[in-house]
Amino acid sequence: MSSTLYPPVRPEYERKLEPFTELPVERALPWTARLWAQGWLRKSVILVVLALIWELAARWQNNELLLPTFMATAQALVEGISSGELIEKVAISLSVLLQGYAIGVLAAFILTTLAVSTQLGRDLLDTLTSMLNPLPAIALLPLALLWFGIGRGSLVFVLVHSVLWPLALNTYAGFRGVPETLRMAGRNYGLRGIPYVLQILVPAALPAILSGLKIGWAFAWRTLIAAELVFGASSGKGGLGWYIFQNRNELYTDKVFAGLATVILIGLLVENIVFRTLEKATVQRWGMQR
Repeated sequence: MSSTLYPPVRPEYERKLEPFTELPVERALPWTARLWAQGWLRKSVILVVLALIWELAARWQNNELLLPTFMATAQALVEGISSGELIEKVAISLSVLLQGYAIGVLAAFILTTLAVSTQLGRDLLDTLTSMLNPLPAIALLPLALLWFGIGRGSLVFVLVHSVLWPLALNTYAGFRGVPETLRMAGRNYGLRGIPYVLQILVPAALPAILSGLKIGWAFAWRTLIAAELVFGASSGKGGLGWYIFQNRNELYTDKVFAGLATVILIGLLVENIVFRTLEKATVQRWGMQR
């Protein structure tokens, strides 16, 4: 009876395991696997394959006016850079783009801050995005010409429109997805208004904000090139879009493709250097993105 009520106490002991040495715990990958794991190499291979397909298709077409070869386009690109003409056009386009992009980002931040702060701000954002987001920015060119005339102001106007609405929608969706526990923590610390948005909502919604910045950049870049085709034809000057338009009129197809290649290269550089670096420094470092 007593043994049932009071079971025997078994002594504790620690058993040390011998180190496992029969096989290596870590095995180095082959150099080919390590090399292929580099993202820049895989993307470079894709670009080389696309360039090879382009070269073969152009040689099969055998019409430089319709489709110049990749080598002819590369030569025109190098000549445009060495002469300084292409660099000048790119500088003009990027200066206008950065101005419109910055204003659009600021306006989107103000709208979304009002939306998460007041009911009237939410109604305002919902109404404006429903009305204006489906409207193509290029469709506002006639109004831009009437209101701002031919020049930088009209370009900035259509750029702000192309950036504002997709960024505002993505940012607001990210703010709405912030967990309630984080919101309560911010309110417990007495955060309200702008400090609450900057210190609680923005870090938590940063993946969605970065996606909106990428989409806004892409929309702004394509809108700028399309707008410069129209404004350049009207005023006789312009940036990269005008460079493409002018060479198309003069039937310099290799220079047209060189201008298009410049548009693509700038897009790749911004995506893989600017936004990629920003992601690594923020959301990937914080464990919010794989």
